[in-house]
Amino acid sequence: MKDNKNALGIIIGVVTFAAAVAAAVTAFFLVNEKKKRDEEELERYLDCSIQ
Repeated sequence: MKDNKNALGIIIGVVTFAAAVAAAVTAFFLVNEKKKRDEEELERYLDCSIQ
């Protein structure tokens, strides 16, 4: 019985860890994508304001 609880705890821990890593990676890519879009928008704005 105790072995089943330990195995279940390990499985839940691994799944939780995988979900946390996936969320962190997704957040990293979303932040980078937003930063890239903001820089492109600023560059476009500066180009238009110069002309």
